[in-house]
Amino acid sequence: MTESVLWITALIMFAGGTALLFMGKRRNETEGVMSLAHGIVPIIAGCLYVAMATGQGAVLLPTDATLAGAANTTRIFWFGRYIDWVFTTPLLLVSLGCLGMLQGRKRADLLLGAVTADVLMIVTAFAFSASENVVSRWIWFILSCVAFLGVYYVIWVSQMEANRKESAEVQSAYKRSATILSVLWMVYPVILAISPDGLGLVADSVSVLVIAITDVLAKVAFGFLSLSDDRKLERA
Repeated sequence: MTESVLWITALIMFAGGTALLFMGKRRNETEGVMSLAHGIVPIIAGCLYVAMATGQGAVLLPTDATLAGAANTTRIFWFGRYIDWVFTTPLLLVSLGCLGMLQGRKRADLLLGAVTADVLMIVTAFAFSASENVVSRWIWFILSCVAFLGVYYVIWVSQMEANRKESAEVQSAYKRSATILSVLWMVYPVILAISPDGLGLVADSVSVLVIAITDVLAKVAFGFLSLSDDRKLERA
């Protein structure tokens, strides 16, 4: 089932990315740039899903039971998803930030702050999943969650302050997009914590399915929503 989920997700990503890129044709420069950014995101994700489906984006690591000498079992470390996230999530954050500061000055410090915290979150999450030592694994998880809070701080405090200078329509669109993205992204630390990489409370196939669904919603569905909002605001 897992391989099928990965292939189906890859196809959805490629189809969604192509549609998002097509939406940018015959639009003004701003809409074209936003369409390009949102179109690239699922295409990058699609490539990494192909890598994982073909076994090139995953390796086998020993389970905690094996490391303790109580068993001889392995778990799948899907490192391809982290390569995906380290490229795609910064693009989503930049897009969200540009939406929040649509008509005013684009503050590079806020965009850079969000991206820096995001990359740190992804890198430490990678270390969490790759760790074979239980203590260090959860230290990395805590650090990743702290960085995640940094991303939320920029979205909901720093960028929200800049967003208050925008029109009521822009403020409403930003709050809606920020809420959707924040809720979707909250799924990732939860499922990783209970996956075989963490506590092992759910099977690998379940964690792969949940992450795949969340990826599609956060990259494809969110992309269509953002482009729709951007188009309405640019023409307002």
